[in-house]
Amino acid sequence: MEDTETQKDKWQVALDAEIMILKQCQISKNVESCMKCEKLLDCEIRDKYIKVVYESMNKGSGGGFEF
Repeated sequence: MEDTETQKDKWQVALDAEIMILKQCQISKNVESCMKCEKLLDCEIRDKYIKVVYESMNKGSGGGFEF
């Protein structure tokens, strides 16, 4: 049985899946970063990735971006 620190929570699993989707998109567009993509500001894949990153950081507790 894995200890709790090595087990992935549902937010990490979702993040890992979105990272794969984002990387596949970058490969298909032959860019190393979304910043180099012409669809940067109008990209559903990137928007969903950003949302999932935030959810993985706050573990679903809600709230807004605060820096």
